[in-house]
Amino acid sequence: MGNRQQQILKLLLDNRQGLSIDQVANALSISRNAVQQHFAGLEKEGLVETGQLDKTAGRPVRRFVLTEKGIDSFPKQYAWFSGLLVADLKSTMGSEPFKAYLGKLGNALAQTLSHRFAGKTLPQRVQELTAVMTGLGFEAKVIEEPASDELVVEAVNCIYHDLAQTHQEICEFDKALIKALLSTEIELVTCMAKGDHQCRFKIQP
Repeated sequence: MGNRQQQILKLLLDNRQGLSIDQVANALSISRNAVQQHFAGLEKEGLVETGQLDKTAGRPVRRFVLTEKGIDSFPKQYAWFSGLLVADLKSTMGSEPFKAYLGKLGNALAQTLSHRFAGKTLPQRVQELTAVMTGLGFEAKVIEEPASDELVVEAVNCIYHDLAQTHQEICEFDKALIKALLSTEIELVTCMAKGDHQCRFKIQP
């Protein structure tokens, strides 16, 4: 994104009711054509959209406003805030109750997804699990161990890697979720939070 487009987004953030092309052009001392081109690019990226039409004595004037994606393009501190919450919960509850709490959260999420697994065989449930995990950002796939014919779910992206490195209890969430969705025991044999290159969950039929 160019510097001008960033300036336009900042103007719209400061003026959440929206701004017209002329207002942006005057604020940045650039031409209307340049603003129109920038708005076209920002609309294509889904960062801005046309807002309300202002009726004036002359021709109607269209305002442009930030979309939710545009608002989210500004810096956020989700990781910092999540770390603060996790550290406080763990300190208040203690490590073992905190692990149990995370397991409860994993089971709760599994309940909302259970309809996708109903009536399926274990191999089918494993395939569906990788789709769920990839949808969450884990980038998961199924691996069949040639020596034992065991199925392994491998994830190459930990969606809360920094948190898990400091609070390895968080892995209980993944384990509980996977166990509940597959309706079978699983074993976490490698873990990125412990320095491995991927998380591997061995399925116990």
